[in-house]
Amino acid sequence: MRSGGAGCSARLLLTVGWLLLTGLQLTCGINVTAIQDPSLAREGEGEPEGDEEPENDSETESEPEAEAEDDISNSTIVKEVEFGMCTVTCGIGIREVILTSGCPGGESKCIVRVEECRGPVDCGWGRPISESLERVRLACVHTSPENRFKYIWRLLRPDQQAIILANDSAILEVQRDTHPKAFECETLDNNEIVASIRFTIYTTTELQMKRASRPDTDAVLVFVLTIGVIICIFVIFVLIFIIINWTAVKDFWGAKASTTEIQSELSSMRYKDSTSLDQSPTDIPGHEDDALSEWNE
Repeated sequence: MRSGGAGCSARLLLTVGWLLLTGLQLTCGINVTAIQDPSLAREGEGEPEGDEEPENDSETESEPEAEAEDDISNSTIVKEVEFGMCTVTCGIGIREVILTSGCPGGESKCIVRVEECRGPVDCGWGRPISESLERVRLACVHTSPENRFKYIWRLLRPDQQAIILANDSAILEVQRDTHPKAFECETLDNNEIVASIRFTIYTTTELQMKRASRPDTDAVLVFVLTIGVIICIFVIFVLIFIIINWTAVKDFWGAKASTTEIQSELSSMRYKDSTSLDQSPTDIPGHEDDALSEWNE
């Protein structure tokens, strides 16, 4: 009985102690949460501010980095791009934009695009695009599209003000007159003169005189060029033949030189023989005279 009562009392003590511990834990937890709630709320309110500040810092730091990257990319673009020659020496033309690195297929250079380029405004005196004995067609300086520019045609007169013509297109057709005429065309882009060119239109008689007085050198020039090309080709083939057959050529020239030497020696010997024969008859009368003088003595 005592052992059973001792066991029951021990169980009661354990249950009471467990209840006390759980009650203390609950009360401590409530107090802790009550104490920590304001700080947590404050931290919760403060954390967004702290998060916003790094974002602002990151934004402010990212802006210089982006600018630096843009500067680097711009510098690399400037170094990697080249511009070709302009197609015109005056007025408006086009040129190629060439990429010197990063081309597809491992090529050293490739054309990226074609852009407009400009030269000096004054193009001087030009030539008609087509002419006959009756009509002449003149063209202003322009690029495609043609309707992008504005054109002003003028009839130039000596010591007088120029007359502005009604034609506003890039092409002007003019009939020849009894007197020569001069025309000028100005090309405007956004009311800015980008090109100016002038033309002289001769009369029919003047044109005929120029064509008649012009020497017909085309046929002669073609003939001379053809003969020159043929001679150059012949010389090249001769040189190639000599180089390929150098030993045979050397032997041939050696044999020819030896024959010439032998012929020269034979001719010299024949000359000596002929001179000796010429001198012998003159010597004989001298000997006869000596013998006669000795006989007389």
